[in-house]
Amino acid sequence: MAIAFHTQGEFIFWQFLDLAPPESLPIAKRFASINGYSIAETAEYSSYAGYKDWFIQDFNKPGYTIEVGKGVNPIPIDQLNKIYKQNEGVMLLGAVI
Repeated sequence: MAIAFHTQGEFIFWQFLDLAPPESLPIAKRFASINGYSIAETAEYSSYAGYKDWFIQDFNKPGYTIEVGKGVNPIPIDQLNKIYKQNEGVMLLGAVI
């Protein structure tokens, strides 16, 4: 499994060209239940450009881009504690799945 953290929007992206393995969406739903983020489809124009996409395509394993924080980039440092608390469980679960 691969998890890439980016900043902006509080979304979980899990799919790439319909190549994600069947267990990918159920895991994304578990992540969303932990951090409260929305599950989103990757827009075609923004795909092909990320670690998650390469990982899914080349390894046929679940891959996720988790967009953390809201506001203007760079995300203000005062959001760090909230972001960490929202995603600590995601990181722990991701390590043991």
